[in-house]
Amino acid sequence: MGKSKRNSPKPDSNRAQKLAARRAEQEAAAQVVTRPFEGLAAECDLVALREFVPSATAILKLSPNVAAERAVTLATVLPGAVAALVRAGDEPIGFVGTQVQFQSADPAADLAAAVLWTQSATPGESLNAATVDGTPRLTEVLDPGAALDLTVHQDFNWWVPAGVTPDPQVAATIEQANQAIMPSARLELGADAVGAAWWVDAGEKAHIRWVRPEDEDQLMLALARLHAAGDLHLGEGSRFAGSFRTHGLLVPVFDLDPERHASEWEGPAREFGAKLATALKSDAPLTSEERRSRDGLRSRQVTLR
Repeated sequence: MGKSKRNSPKPDSNRAQKLAARRAEQEAAAQVVTRPFEGLAAECDLVALREFVPSATAILKLSPNVAAERAVTLATVLPGAVAALVRAGDEPIGFVGTQVQFQSADPAADLAAAVLWTQSATPGESLNAATVDGTPRLTEVLDPGAALDLTVHQDFNWWVPAGVTPDPQVAATIEQANQAIMPSARLELGADAVGAAWWVDAGEKAHIRWVRPEDEDQLMLALARLHAAGDLHLGEGSRFAGSFRTHGLLVPVFDLDPERHASEWEGPAREFGAKLATALKSDAPLTSEERRSRDGLRSRQVTLR
């Protein structure tokens, strides 16, 4: 005789609770958007602003579908890490943050909801957490073909409008944030550059984190080809430190000589970008050395989210 099938767990039993918890975890995982900013020309910069750029702003270009009542400025982080606020003035301005205290499983939906909130909010109001139910996609709220015209700040003094004296508590918060900030810059690599390369001075070392839009597996193979050829670097004073995965994209990281200014790495980065573009076009099978390089690079890869 064949074995009888295991009976269904009794309601409220430990096994039933474990199965229900497992199903809930699977459903939650299925709802997570792996590449939330896909479809936007600004995808790589949005990922950078959300994950590691300390202080930067950009005026957003909204979609014609949005009945825009006021301008909206995108920011890395706002006071209190709120999702959005509307600054009072003769012409109220909306601000939305990418690094927020409260968020859903879909950061693009959070951002879309925050942008729409700024259009009807009362000047002086702030939004702690965006409500994303029923919110249009971010590609329907922003102009999907628009890049970000970024202003990189080396402090958080922009939190206070010009001509306004902050109260002592706000001033102390800004001073504390300014003391912790690390000098940062976006490398200017030309109109044909792929992705978003960001430099940061971390003290003993400087780094370039280059957010790339290519398929992760294809990019990893291209990096492996360069590594095997001895070309996985940005020239003298640099070394490949590893890579991390975030929001469906792969971000190669290079350690740099901190004595050199960010602009001094733009030429070497362009040269590396050209080599990487060539490696990406190759469809030749990996050699044994390239396979070893691929396996080594993958073992050093970190996933942020």
